[in-house]
Amino acid sequence: MVELPVAAVDRVIRKSGAKRVSENAAVALAEVLEERAIVIAAEAAKLAEHAGRRTVRDVDIRLAAKRV
Repeated sequence: MVELPVAAVDRVIRKSGAKRVSENAAVALAEVLEERAIVIAAEAAKLAEHAGRRTVRDVDIRLAAKRV
């Protein structure tokens, strides 16, 4: 099950220039984004732990996104 709101993903696709978006396309992108987000979040958690923190910060997310 997808956690991201399909309507929000639909808006993202439309912002990229699409005039029409099928619901299946929005769901598919939401699934891909969620899979990628889980990988990034896991890496960010490792970075925070390595820094001696229990809290994942925005810098951890940005660095993790560059690393994976």
